[in-house]
Amino acid sequence: MIVSPFRMPGSLPAVCEAAWPKDVGIIALEVYFPSQYVEQAELEEFDGVSAGKYTVGLGQARMGFCSDREDISSLCLTVVQRLMERSGLSYDSVGRLEVGTETIIDKSKSSKTVLMQLFQESGNTDVEGVDTTNACYGGTAALFNAVNWVESSSWDGRYALVVAGDIAVYASGSARPTGGAGAVAMLVGPNAPLAFERGLRGTHMQHAYDFYKPDMVSEYPVVDGKLSIQCYLSALDRCYSVYRNKIHGQWQREGLDKRCSLEDFGFMVFHSPYCKLVQKSLARLMLNDFLCHPSPDTESGPFSGLDAFRDVKIEDTYFDRDVEKAFLKASSEAFENKTKASLLISNQNGNMYTPSVYGCLASVLAQHTPQQLAGQRIGVFSYGSGFAATLYSIKVTPDATPGSALDKLVSSLCDLQARLDSRKKVSPHVFAQNMKLREETHYLANYTPQGPVEDLFPGTWYLTRVDEKHRRQYSRRSMSAERPLEAGLITSCMEPEHIPSPLKKMPRIPCTTAGPEGLVISNGDH
Repeated sequence: MIVSPFRMPGSLPAVCEAAWPKDVGIIALEVYFPSQYVEQAELEEFDGVSAGKYTVGLGQARMGFCSDREDISSLCLTVVQRLMERSGLSYDSVGRLEVGTETIIDKSKSSKTVLMQLFQESGNTDVEGVDTTNACYGGTAALFNAVNWVESSSWDGRYALVVAGDIAVYASGSARPTGGAGAVAMLVGPNAPLAFERGLRGTHMQHAYDFYKPDMVSEYPVVDGKLSIQCYLSALDRCYSVYRNKIHGQWQREGLDKRCSLEDFGFMVFHSPYCKLVQKSLARLMLNDFLCHPSPDTESGPFSGLDAFRDVKIEDTYFDRDVEKAFLKASSEAFENKTKASLLISNQNGNMYTPSVYGCLASVLAQHTPQQLAGQRIGVFSYGSGFAATLYSIKVTPDATPGSALDKLVSSLCDLQARLDSRKKVSPHVFAQNMKLREETHYLANYTPQGPVEDLFPGTWYLTRVDEKHRRQYSRRSMSAERPLEAGLITSCMEPEHIPSPLKKMPRIPCTTAGPEGLVISNGDH
């Protein structure tokens, strides 16, 4: 029997026989991105490259970035507290918390342990999970661990909380415009509006040095751009093949004789290093459908005019411009309907690494009504260099009635565009200065950050000091700061009674002193 003092909304009654929880998945989702950005068109001019190289070639419009006031722990503190406040949850309702990140500021202490200071007032220390790392795949691994925990004999009836966060920065040069920063928090439990389809994960893991971070004192990666694209696309091919075999097996057991294709997905979201690669990735799934079809109709329909490519070998097409151009054209309608909306955050904020694909998921939810989403299957492709990848699917609940779990989830994201629009634009020169400052101070001890606190969104956690032993202290910017976004940050578009006062959730940490800027917490004593 499930014996727990904690009752989750819609969870199994405590008196029920233990059973496999139904519809385990994402109940709530929160996104955080920095309050400042640089225009990619202005960055093209500043970098002395041809017009359109970043905006058209990469498909990027703006890039968010952090000053030295923000690090991975502050990003995660912000997005977790924001989710808990906006959902009206108590910290003792969480039994598992795991962080997926590749932004490492300590080779021993996890960011998850820093987040436990938010739980201190509740007295809840019974929280499983630590950090998970493999490039941009860590958030997905953490999410799978959360789903598996809820579906396992270890589950005690409480929520799991998953955080994916990163600061993506590059040395000056051709890779720098593919940066970004942000964090996503996801609440996981049963009877979720976004339910994971059980048994439908296609995974591919392989060794490669396409993108890696061997320098322990630098935020910058070593990147083999061409190899990275090949690894991404080959992983997509393999994951899609494995996924289709698994869903076909399920359908056969149900007595259905059908072939899985793009038509079986209402939406398709991808890890997004840059938007143009995502568009090419959807085209590649259509290429896979075409090559696997026993007798595709090349006279009409989406495969019209593609007969010349019938005998190509998939592994020879990664950089075949003729194939790419033909299938980009053939998949253009599918891209408009299934994927384009997912690129809102990616286009406006850049690559967030681990949260990237979940920022794409949030973008879909933010731009559709519950009625448009209800009952749809959403395909999700997650990729992390090195490399690890999975294609899986989420089934949206058919219940789109007002006040339903789906309605609340969609409503909580309705201010996403307004939040993006409320950010401060800075010049490429100021952006470059910030990157230089981070480069010079990233691992310093006995350091006080220089970035202006007033530029941060209200309610943002930020770094106040790194002491002589590398211990980090954080404070939270007041929610009452005079910024036009304050109402959105506090209330979103949900009913106000669901949103507790931020002061009630503000943790009181012993042995620290709240200064005039807000509450102070640290990253521990060792």
